[in-house]
Amino acid sequence: MNPLTIILIILGIIILWLVFIFNGLIVRKNRVEEAWSDIEVQLKRRYDLIPNIVETVKGYAVHEKGVLEEVTQARVTAMNTKEPQAKLQAENQISQTLKTLFAVAENYPQLKANENFLQLQNELVDTEDKIQAARRFYNANVRDYNIAIQVFPANLISGAFNFKLRELFDVDKPEEKEVVKVKF
Repeated sequence: MNPLTIILIILGIIILWLVFIFNGLIVRKNRVEEAWSDIEVQLKRRYDLIPNIVETVKGYAVHEKGVLEEVTQARVTAMNTKEPQAKLQAENQISQTLKTLFAVAENYPQLKANENFLQLQNELVDTEDKIQAARRFYNANVRDYNIAIQVFPANLISGAFNFKLRELFDVDKPEEKEVVKVKF
């Protein structure tokens, strides 16, 4: 074997190795985007349930106008937010306002017995469970993607092709752990 052949073989191996790393990063990036899409499907389902719940509660909790307005405003804000980090904060706000709404509902026995309200509440609980599962799937993919773009030597390729770190969908904020306070 002459030296030129050896150099070409080594160069070919390096190029294949770079292609392999690049393609792996693309696969992980696409998995993150797919996982985010799964979250958005569940969030849309939640957005669709909220007006029905608010309307049901309105008939019983006429004195709770502020809570109903907060839930509605949180929903509108979350629906109109596109940037991922702001979207995560808006979703945390929806969770908080829904907790408050259900805490208010506890004070209305007729509402708690309303079949429509119970069905909507069960659907929302099911949706929240699905959002949590989708969030775990998303966070696992984001973790893997972030690790892949940070480790050597993939970080050289990820930097050259402008792969950016992604944020986790984290709702374990201190305010989420607080007990909801309801004032009358």
